[in-house]
Amino acid sequence: MKFFLDTANIEHIKRAVRLGVIHGVTTNPSLVSKEGEVNYQGLVKDICAVVPGPVSAEVLSTDADGMVSEARKISGWAENIVVKIPATLEGIEATSVLSKENIKVNLTLCFSLNQAMLGAAAGATFISPFVGRLDDIGEDGMQLVAEVVNYLEYYQLPSQVIASSIRHTQHCLLAAKARAHVATVPYKVLLQMVNHPLTDIGVERFLNDWKSIFGNTAIVSK
Repeated sequence: MKFFLDTANIEHIKRAVRLGVIHGVTTNPSLVSKEGEVNYQGLVKDICAVVPGPVSAEVLSTDADGMVSEARKISGWAENIVVKIPATLEGIEATSVLSKENIKVNLTLCFSLNQAMLGAAAGATFISPFVGRLDDIGEDGMQLVAEVVNYLEYYQLPSQVIASSIRHTQHCLLAAKARAHVATVPYKVLLQMVNHPLTDIGVERFLNDWKSIFGNTAIVSK
């Protein structure tokens, strides 16, 4: 399972890319708005220049023609752009048009297997079930991820599943068990994944044991 970063914060993206574990980025209007008054196109281009893999940027139109028009422009911003299209009736139509033009689509705001099936049929490159939001209303969001993965594999369809709306590290584990192709995680969750108190205690103990014998002498001399 690959990891994308779910943010529009360029500094967080740069830091995550340096870790060498991030293969892409997903953004949306809400994430962009958190960065204040920014030039959307300029910000997305900056992200695309930093990230080695797919960068999802979302349209704002709600009608198919508007989505297609926006998507064509957005896709020209960088080679690694993927256009986020909502899983609505108009969105499915737009996805069908765009996929025929070889414009990569991330079908977003997916909350049912029916939506995912239509998105795959329309040629979406990625399908993004929103796990956390389903959990919020008492449904099992990760079960949907598993169902979509199984459907795509059974019918040998090329679309990939991005487990989205990830809220905590347990979601990352469950996404891997559900065989999601990608988990897109907030920066905070990415940091939490590497933290463990026993690791911190172990590092401190090793350093103290070394200093008790060798003081501040480095293991490798300059």
